[in-house]
Amino acid sequence: MQTRTQSAIRKLDFHFENSPRRIVANRNCPEISLVGLSIGPLEEGNDYEIHYWVATELEKSGIAHFREDEKLSMNRLNKIQWTERVQTVGQMSKLPDDFYPKLRRLISELENESNKGSERILELEKTRHLARDIVNSRLRKIISIASAPAQTEQILKNLTGEERFLYGRLYRFINEWRTQILEEGSVEE
Repeated sequence: MQTRTQSAIRKLDFHFENSPRRIVANRNCPEISLVGLSIGPLEEGNDYEIHYWVATELEKSGIAHFREDEKLSMNRLNKIQWTERVQTVGQMSKLPDDFYPKLRRLISELENESNKGSERILELEKTRHLARDIVNSRLRKIISIASAPAQTEQILKNLTGEERFLYGRLYRFINEWRTQILEEGSVEE
């Protein structure tokens, strides 16, 4: 049975899979027709915007590749981790669009390639370490702002969809708990 959290993350992931992404054609390719969807024709070197799941299949087949700005790199992860470390608990930096789906896919990709040698295993471990550090830092900040009075949109705008879901649940839970603890007349006499 799916929990609310799993369901919310799957919905966000489904949205990511069907969102438009930028690719570059590696070679010329005639139009590809799928049920209810046509792709191309593609010309080598040109940029195209297509659904993520289609782009993934085109990349696997060698027809196209994602633009560099569409993927999460180790360099970008290092910058995000550094930014998270230097900020105070009340500050939330803006993460790249679709950070968590991209992070999950990067880790999955590295796991699939980990049998290609020790270099890939080290890259996987470093990525996991950076990911845990970023997630734990963001989690501390979300817990802090969820336990404070209602936040302004200014602070919440830097939360990803996954983080907004978590913030909403934590905020409701903490306020309900706080109300029960502080409610007058709740002590049996």
